[in-house]
Amino acid sequence: MKKSVIALVVAISSYSGIAMANPTPDVQCLNNKYDAYIDTSLTWYQDLVTITAEKDPDLKEVGQWFLAGRTHHFELNRAVVHDYLQHAPDKVATKESVESWLKLTQPEIKQLAQRDDKLGKIAKTTFDDRQAPPNKMNYQLRSAFADLLSHPSNIQPALDKYNQAMAKTNAIVCQ
Repeated sequence: MKKSVIALVVAISSYSGIAMANPTPDVQCLNNKYDAYIDTSLTWYQDLVTITAEKDPDLKEVGQWFLAGRTHHFELNRAVVHDYLQHAPDKVATKESVESWLKLTQPEIKQLAQRDDKLGKIAKTTFDDRQAPPNKMNYQLRSAFADLLSHPSNIQPALDKYNQAMAKTNAIVCQ
């Protein structure tokens, strides 16, 4: 009897390991939804930087610096959500709007950055970005963004594209 119980536990454990190696359809759906949010956000920031640099070419370089930082931030969030959905789903607030699924603190990012895997490398890049001094033109870029955002007609096509993509993302329903 004891051997049967041990064999059953081993069989279930083996099955669980295989099942966790590939996301379930629900986890894959959640990953896809979060990926859509990340892609939409990155496109929005790219559009914002492009519009800003077109209005003021002196801000092109700082815009690329800003975009690299945003990309690192969002790619870290993507990687963490994928990992958490697979291994710690309670850390992802999927009942909230997709923009609020993940709340990473600086200490959590620092801890993730100490991992010796792909997620650790992504976290280290983001952590290093946050520790680095800002670009000397950062204030000018942020002021240009504020000016653009206070006159939505200047960014209406990009804003419409973002809103449409977010509506599509929010329409994704996972079981």
